[in-house]
Amino acid sequence: MQTLNISIYVLGFLIVLALLFDFMNGFHDAANAIATVVSTGVLKPQNAVLLAAFFNFIAILIFQLKVATTVGKGTIDPSVVDHYVVFGALAGAIAWNLLTWYYGIPSSSSHALIGGLLGAAVAKAGTGSLISSGLIKTISFIVLSPLLGFLFGSMMMLIVSWLFVRSTPQRVDKWFRRMQLISASMYSLGHGGNDAQKTMGIIWMLLIAAGVSGASDPLPWWVILSCYVAIGLGTLFGGWRIVKTMGQKITKLKPVGGFCAETGGAMTLFLATALGIPVSTTHTITGAIVGVGSSRKMSAVRWGIAGNIVWAWIFTIPASAFMAAVAWWLGRQWL
Repeated sequence: MQTLNISIYVLGFLIVLALLFDFMNGFHDAANAIATVVSTGVLKPQNAVLLAAFFNFIAILIFQLKVATTVGKGTIDPSVVDHYVVFGALAGAIAWNLLTWYYGIPSSSSHALIGGLLGAAVAKAGTGSLISSGLIKTISFIVLSPLLGFLFGSMMMLIVSWLFVRSTPQRVDKWFRRMQLISASMYSLGHGGNDAQKTMGIIWMLLIAAGVSGASDPLPWWVILSCYVAIGLGTLFGGWRIVKTMGQKITKLKPVGGFCAETGGAMTLFLATALGIPVSTTHTITGAIVGVGSSRKMSAVRWGIAGNIVWAWIFTIPASAFMAAVAWWLGRQWL
């Protein structure tokens, strides 16, 4: 692969843009980690975002960089990567995130980024630039991650219901108000571990293309640290428009339901991160919340709201890909 001839200013601008996306990822997806713990009244919003941001960052000590490798080297042919492709991917993903945040739609920042990469790469070099193995894993988990969240969330709810069948509602509520602090922390840990690595992968492919880092070199430490800091800061600012949708509009949650949803979501995220698969935390926690609600009774889930969210999932990759293709063309004119 040829080394790109780009200025240090353009390289710096694109790294800052990537970290801005990472910040927005935390901002946009903060609701996924804290909606249940806030809506059940266990924590005030300010305390919840502090908890979530802390565990977003602590993920730096826990997870290997398998997701970053998938995004950086396993989605599009490295030979087509240049500063225009990276700019298009980031601009398309950021534009879609802003649009869905404004309307309070819990779409996927992860798949917005993947869609951005696809759109920019195809705009430059056609579909032959895509790496099918990495994309199949990622796209398959668009379906699998909410299903796993649904499965684990409903299983947790059934297990807990069986274990506490003889307990009074007051005792159950008191116990799971404490337990939900643990489940929210674990979910935030999984969120940070999976989502921060996606931005690392983007910066990594840019550094390799620019000749700053070799293809066989490890990911620079400063990239790892800056991405975890950016997503943690984004979570601190929170995405309050989406909290209400995730926490109360899909189904009404009590602390025991919040615990089961967060635990089921965390299990899914830990599994996907261990396999190196970039998944949507939004898809995962929504599936877990629906699983918890439906384990009580199907009518407990507001299927109309859930259906609208699914439509947002379906449109995320093609919409962000289109925006990225336009941004790629604009970048060719401006950068």
